[in-house]
Amino acid sequence: MSAINRRDLGLCVLRVGTGAVLVAHGAQKLFGWFGGGGLEGTAKAMESMGYRPGRRNAVAAGLGEAGGGALLMLGLATPAAGAAAAGAMAGAVAVHAPAGFFNQSGGFEYPAFLGFTAAAIGVTGAGRYSLDHVTRHRFDQRWMVPAAFLGAALAAAAVVGKRAVEQLEEAADSDRTGD
Repeated sequence: MSAINRRDLGLCVLRVGTGAVLVAHGAQKLFGWFGGGGLEGTAKAMESMGYRPGRRNAVAAGLGEAGGGALLMLGLATPAAGAAAAGAMAGAVAVHAPAGFFNQSGGFEYPAFLGFTAAAIGVTGAGRYSLDHVTRHRFDQRWMVPAAFLGAALAAAAVVGKRAVEQLEEAADSDRTGD
C-alpha cells in the first residue's frame, strides 16, 4: 500500500468511526435510541440546564450530531459536516464545563475530543474514499471551510451567550426577591 492510500484509508477509518459515534449521540437526543431521552427528555434536560427553549436546543444539538456525523461518515460536504459536529460539541462542552475536564466526573473531555476530531476532519478533508471525491468536491469547496466554521462558531457562541445572559438575569431576579 502506498503512503497516499494509507493516508486516505486512515482518513476514512477516522471519518466513519467519529461519524458513527456522533450519529449515535444525535439519535439518543432525537429518537431516544441507545438509551437516550429522545426529544422530550433531551428538551427537559436542556431546560433544566438553562438552555431555553429546550426543544429547539435539543433539535439543534441532535441534528448537529446526527447530521454532521452522517455526513462525516459519508465524506460528503466534509467542511460543513465537521463544522456542524464541532459546533454541536462546543455546546456540549459548555454544558459539561461546570463538572471540570475529565469525563469520569461528568466533565467535557469526551465532547471536546469529538469536537476537535470533527473539526480536524472538516479542515483536512475527507480523502479519496469519500463521496466528496466521487462528486469531484462539488460540496467541498475551499471557501466552505472558513464559512462553515465561522457559522458553527457563531451559532455556538449565540447559544452559550444566551444561556449566560439568562442565568445572570435569573440571579439578578433572585437577588431582588431575596430568594
